Amino acid sequence: MSASSISRAANDPQLQNRVVAAANKEIIFNEELAGTWFGQKIQGGMALWSPLFWSVAVETEAAYETAVNSGRGAPGYDADIITDAALVSAITANWPQEPTP
Repeated sequence: MSASSISRAANDPQLQNRVVAAANKEIIFNEELAGTWFGQKIQGGMALWSPLFWSVAVETEAAYETAVNSGRGAPGYDADIITDAALVSAITANWPQEPTP
């Protein structure tokens, strides 16, 4: 694993789009997450996505890096590389915490 692959994954627009889509699906079907500070920011169109992008990149770095090293052209987009289940797991495990007052 390398910092390079983590950086590439965190900045991969296709992976970012999947993260946003999966997080939005979570706030539709998961009332607990929808009621959080971050869930409310998503609903209001004011979410700062960068922390979640980086967390997902770290959680999925092995699959992403293996795909890059194997010559796969769209590792962030291809659901056989980073499965939807792995993506949702990484998102829910790293859901941004409430800000400290």
